[in-house]
Amino acid sequence: MKEFQDGLHKKNYYLIVSVIIALMVLGLVIDNTVDLRFMAHGLMVVVVSICLLIYPRYENTLMRYITVFASTGYLYSLFYLYPEVWSGFVLLCFIPALSILFFDRKLFYFSLVLNALLIAFTFIYIVIFDQGRNYPYVISDIAENIVNFIASQVILYYVFHLSNERIKKQRLYFEQVQQAERLKTTGQMAAAVAHEIRNPLTVVKGFLQYYKEDPVLNENFKRNFSLMIDELHTAEHVITQFLAMSKPDQDKLTGSVDIEMVLNDVSELLSTYGLPNDNNIKLSIEAGCYVNANHIELKQLFINLIKNAIEASPNGSAVFVKVEKEKGHVAIRVTDTGKGMTQDEVNSLGTPFYSLKSKGTGLGLMICYNIVGKYNGTIKFESQQGIGTTVTVRFPLK
Repeated sequence: MKEFQDGLHKKNYYLIVSVIIALMVLGLVIDNTVDLRFMAHGLMVVVVSICLLIYPRYENTLMRYITVFASTGYLYSLFYLYPEVWSGFVLLCFIPALSILFFDRKLFYFSLVLNALLIAFTFIYIVIFDQGRNYPYVISDIAENIVNFIASQVILYYVFHLSNERIKKQRLYFEQVQQAERLKTTGQMAAAVAHEIRNPLTVVKGFLQYYKEDPVLNENFKRNFSLMIDELHTAEHVITQFLAMSKPDQDKLTGSVDIEMVLNDVSELLSTYGLPNDNNIKLSIEAGCYVNANHIELKQLFINLIKNAIEASPNGSAVFVKVEKEKGHVAIRVTDTGKGMTQDEVNSLGTPFYSLKSKGTGLGLMICYNIVGKYNGTIKFESQQGIGTTVTVRFPLK
């Protein structure tokens, strides 16, 4: 995820970095004489400053690791260069906090493990080699210092976990907003163009049907008319699907709907659809699964999903439909054993005119998303190439 897409964010970043660099420079020049320690300290300040300044330009995983490495090296250099400053040990405890700023889970765990190894080496050095000469505040109560270090790492892990979970929820919310915008855009498109296109198509189809029955015309021409009429039927079908998403729903009554009854009806309706390729539907339904919805719309939803699963299934295989109660919800899973999809293909499902079928429009799934969202449900696709696809629909249990 890119962090510096807008100029304001980048400006704030450089402002904060400028303050950090200024503090590092002050720490270097105040009460310091020009010697080897000063030069080593100055070199680390330069390295960290360069990493922080160029990070927005080369914003990638490698640059994050380099920045964390440089910052870790800087803080450990201060600890070893200035053993008389007890606050250096406190800074070492909070090194993994740097990686939290990048919201990178692997980087955080890497930083946590790296810091644990370095602090273990530091304690061994102080106990065996230094023996408390330069670090009396560490060795005087080393057990408590170890406990404090562990406690600080636990606190950092807890902070990272909470932040990471919040970011996940925000991303999920963003995806839901995107889906809502897609539905809104499609509805507006349907309302604007459906009637304008449908009327001339009806006129053209009417004339073709009229001329098809005209005995004067050549039979060779009439064969072409049938093909034209079929294509006009396809165009009308697309327009009808648009209208299904844009027309008002006030006239559709909602009530308690038995999922088992709906799926039995859908299974009976689609049983003949899979016969040419010897596909069948296997139902496993927990009793008492009721939701508050419109019966006709739920039937339309499951017809679309199960029909897609049948079309994706290889010859002679079954489509499995499982319904069960889960934490106050009804979960309906439709599973096929088809060729599956890539993650990019899964992410594109529900987009207008995106379909993996040769003659598909993608509007069927748009309608499914619309129906599920209307009744406070969720729809999720999980797919593996060569294994198959499972679509899970959840509705609040009535």
